[in-house]
Amino acid sequence: MSNQEQLSGFRRLSANLGTLHGAGLLSPGYLLALGGATRRWGPTLATGMAAGATRTPDAAALIDDLGVLSFREVDQRSNALAHSLAAGGLGQGDSVAILCRNHRGFVETNVAVNKLGANALFLNTGFAGPQLVEVVEREGAKCVIYDDEFAEIVEPNLPDLPTYVSWCDDAKGRTTVDDLIARGKVEPPASPKKFGRATILTSGTTGTPKGAQRESKTLSIDSTAGILERLPVQVGDKYMIAAPTFHAWGLAQLQAAGTLSATVILQRRFDPEGTLRAVAENRATVLIVVPVMMQRMLALDPAVIRKYDTSSLRIVGASGSALPGELALRWMDTFGDNLYNFYGSTEVAQTSIANPGDLRAAPGTAGKPPRGTIVRIYDQEGKPVPVGTTGRIFVGNEAQFEGYTGGGDKERIDGLMSIGDVGHFDEEGRLFVEGRDDDMIISGGENVFPIEIENLLADHQDVYEVSVIGVPDKDFGQRLKAFVVTKPGKVMTEETVKEYVREHLARYKIPREVVFLDELPRNPTGKVLKRVLRDHA
Repeated sequence: MSNQEQLSGFRRLSANLGTLHGAGLLSPGYLLALGGATRRWGPTLATGMAAGATRTPDAAALIDDLGVLSFREVDQRSNALAHSLAAGGLGQGDSVAILCRNHRGFVETNVAVNKLGANALFLNTGFAGPQLVEVVEREGAKCVIYDDEFAEIVEPNLPDLPTYVSWCDDAKGRTTVDDLIARGKVEPPASPKKFGRATILTSGTTGTPKGAQRESKTLSIDSTAGILERLPVQVGDKYMIAAPTFHAWGLAQLQAAGTLSATVILQRRFDPEGTLRAVAENRATVLIVVPVMMQRMLALDPAVIRKYDTSSLRIVGASGSALPGELALRWMDTFGDNLYNFYGSTEVAQTSIANPGDLRAAPGTAGKPPRGTIVRIYDQEGKPVPVGTTGRIFVGNEAQFEGYTGGGDKERIDGLMSIGDVGHFDEEGRLFVEGRDDDMIISGGENVFPIEIENLLADHQDVYEVSVIGVPDKDFGQRLKAFVVTKPGKVMTEETVKEYVREHLARYKIPREVVFLDELPRNPTGKVLKRVLRDHA
């Protein structure tokens, strides 16, 4: 290694240590507690809760609709739950299906499963019975833990599996998670010989979702510091996690909060005003959302928004679906420059992060890749494209999934994995996502990405939300069809929409049809269900 390479490596290490120190990750007490817990439970949520129980046992670990639990309480309750699940036959490597909303039962179950070295299968709260059966059977779950509201889906469809009720008003003679906790010992179970996996389901906007399998593993110092440089969370933050915790974004932030000994604030159901109220009452410093939640909060009457002091928020992390530039600017104009756009996927994990400066300078950008993550744009032949040229986005980092549980993988080039989107980099190194690589339509020989039309229409003063799809056309091959939701009290016509697009984009990008809806169909993570919209075609 040359002297220059050694100097570069030293500077990088020094910068990394500075970032970790600024986040509070290098304090001796924190490192000692986290190191001991990691040796026992691995890089899991259980480790964060156990470390918190060692450092600050009486501090608030979790605040939900039932009240406050300390780190000691979460640690002991999850120990008891782990013992009871083990007594019921659950062991290392077995899978537990979890069908819960955002509350203590979800967290305690996750931690207990970690402590047993079992695998967690996170089920989508929007499942119907057939999807539930298909996924549970495919993944080989040994038991199901579910909220009472899903009883009509779980109980008749999975009669032969052990089931335990997590959140309920009336147990109706069924065994609950609280029953299991009451029976179990509060002492920690024996450390597993092998740490369990998490299986997170893809968004499933086009059918039964696939299971993306991921081992529990610790990121390198370089990757950890790289993410913290772009998303500057800290030890002791207060995380309001409004995004669904069963999905990759909410779950990853729950894991991050645990590692940081943060207080986690959860509500079973998202409510726009309720979220602002919880932020204000708890002086939350971090808010984790999907973009549609931001839209719902901004739709509140300005007088309602002003009722709540949200000045404690340093970071509002948005992910899970595209963040229109217009929405980003409206958020920052209302709540301050605290918005961070995290772009990634269930399979590839982090890809890029846009900070408030990026979003002010280039609204709609997905930001820049954090250190430790490589992003390249390739053409259809697998060759890199120049800056400014649209191509397929490929990503490499330490946190990528191991493949789908039912078999199969994402396309890979030069060790990088396809995220399934197309986009380009600008001269400043900022990434712009132009749509799904399978969303592109060819209309009259011209390539069109619907997201360009969606982003334009989202900027219209009378449009609340919009989605654009391609539908078959006998003359042009395909044509664009727009689905528009107007803001309350606003009236638009099909010609109004077409004329607005005509003024800003090429003629072949004008929707041939416009349908007005009361709301767009979305899955529980906020993504628009375009397969449902195609039923209108």
